[in-house]
Amino acid sequence: MKTKIETALNEQVHAEFFSFYLYLSMAAYFKTQHLDGFAHWMRTQAQEEYSHAMKLFDYLIDRGGDVNLLGIDSPPANWSSPSAAFEAVVKHEIHITNRIDELVSLANAENDHATSVVLHWFVNEQVEEVSIADTLFHQVKMVEDNPHGLLMLDRELAQRPDVSLTAPAGGE
Repeated sequence: MKTKIETALNEQVHAEFFSFYLYLSMAAYFKTQHLDGFAHWMRTQAQEEYSHAMKLFDYLIDRGGDVNLLGIDSPPANWSSPSAAFEAVVKHEIHITNRIDELVSLANAENDHATSVVLHWFVNEQVEEVSIADTLFHQVKMVEDNPHGLLMLDRELAQRPDVSLTAPAGGE
C-alpha cells in the first residue's frame, strides 16, 4: 500500500472515530433533554460510525498497512435545540462525504483499485447518511415548536434497530 493511501486512510479512521464521539455526545445531549428516542437514534448512529472506522481499520491491516490511531478531540456537548443538533449532523455528514470523495480521487490517482472498490461502499453509504440526516433535520424543524409532534417523532426514532459494534467479517 502506498504511503499516501495509508496516511489518508488513517486520517479517515480518525474522522470516523470522531463521528462516533460526536453522535455519542449528541445521544447524551438528547438524554438530558428527556428525548430518549432521539438519544437512541444518535447512539445507534454512533455505533454505525464505529463500524465504519473498524471497516477501514481492518482494511488497512488486510493490505499490510500500519494503523496509526490519532488523538480524538472532544466533540461539542450541547446544542441550542434539537433541530440545531440535526443541522450539525447534516453538516458533519456532508463533511465526511467530501472526505470520502477526496479519498476516492486519491485512490484513482494512485491506481489503487482495491482501495477504490472499498471506498465505493462508503460513497454509497454517504448518500444514504446525508439523505437521512437531511430528512430528519427538516422533520425536527417542522415539529420543534409543537411538543406533541416532537414526542411523536421521539417515539418514531426510538424504533431504529440497534447495530452491532463490530465490523462485519471480510470488510462487508
